[in-house]
Amino acid sequence: MSDILIQAENISKRYRLGVLNANTLKEDLSLWWQRKRKKQAMVNVAGDSYFWALKDINFEIRRGDVVGLIGKNGAGKSTLLKIISRIVLPTTGVVRGRGRIASLLEVGTGFHPELTGRENIFLNGNILGMKKKEIESRFDEIVDFSGIEAFLDTPVKRYSSGMYVRLAFSIAIHLEPDILVLDEVLSVGDFDFQQKCLAKIDEISKKQGQTILFVSHSMQSVKSLCDTVLYLEKGRLVAHGDASSVVSKYLLRENAYVSIQKFLDKSNAPGNGTIRIHEVEIRANDQPVTGVIDTQTDISVRFSFWNLSKGHSLLSVNIIVINFLGEGIFSATSEEVGFKDGLIHGICRIPKHFLADGSYVINLVFFQDKQHILFEFNQSLSFEVKSSAKPLNTGRWQAPVRPKLPFTFTQTT
Repeated sequence: MSDILIQAENISKRYRLGVLNANTLKEDLSLWWQRKRKKQAMVNVAGDSYFWALKDINFEIRRGDVVGLIGKNGAGKSTLLKIISRIVLPTTGVVRGRGRIASLLEVGTGFHPELTGRENIFLNGNILGMKKKEIESRFDEIVDFSGIEAFLDTPVKRYSSGMYVRLAFSIAIHLEPDILVLDEVLSVGDFDFQQKCLAKIDEISKKQGQTILFVSHSMQSVKSLCDTVLYLEKGRLVAHGDASSVVSKYLLRENAYVSIQKFLDKSNAPGNGTIRIHEVEIRANDQPVTGVIDTQTDISVRFSFWNLSKGHSLLSVNIIVINFLGEGIFSATSEEVGFKDGLIHGICRIPKHFLADGSYVINLVFFQDKQHILFEFNQSLSFEVKSSAKPLNTGRWQAPVRPKLPFTFTQTT
């Protein structure tokens, strides 16, 4: 029990629906009086005037865990974070937590708009229960990481959303809370700062043993950072376990895999003045994909495009297969082929037993003269491959590809 920092038991949260509290006090009082005069109940308990944002949630988070929280908008993720952060009380159940919690639930959380960045650093530190000397000892690191030194003495109400996030994240990460709660706040920052933050999260969780609860719609970030994942759907916990398996389940249930894209209107199709995409599709044994593809199945990538080059041209197509961590698995480039203007169809076949278990994305790149890129159609298709055969003793395949290659054996006496 000593390693458990957060323990949720039968957590449920109910909200009351209706128009009360949606208007001004005067309007709410007027509506209340009208209902009373008409002898209408303020809330019909037997009807649908209550909404369960969470229902019977149970889980444990241990010290040093990096836990992802995923689900569609409205699944209950933010409500659960507010309960864990002790901002909202559950309707039923209890959350037991130990240690100091720092929560970044939205841009500007915990900031006073009239105070400067410098003053808000000390304010946030005090809210976290830190002494002035502790904050001062980390002050330079906070400012350096945030990159807003030039605006340190400017009221934060004049900050952009990106500057808010930079400072808020830097404060939370350097004041060393026992539990750090992040709710999609990194999506506001620029790409370089996001990568910097993700690297910092990975560092503090592994080296300093801090516990991170991370909410994101980026499955790549979740799989690369998190040890375990909680998957919420309509207020219920539908999966809790290994990050890779839970993310795959989420992608399948939410139909996040894209096995086909078709564009009938050439003028609005992806592309440019030279190339326009007509259709891309992933097939298994030449049949449309309806779920997970077995590793013992031949896969074909089909594509068609309009060649608009206004004349005879030499084109080649490069197919790049990457996993959901953004790592390149392999690429294949066609021979150069001469085409006239018109609709061109192509197929690239991936033999069975080649890809290992996992989720994959396909990028298409169109070249002219082998070097000049005409168009890149990134994340055009996505799919999951899983083996129906018994896995290796480790429980997972050890490499991204596992083709069936010929072996030769000899024996000497």
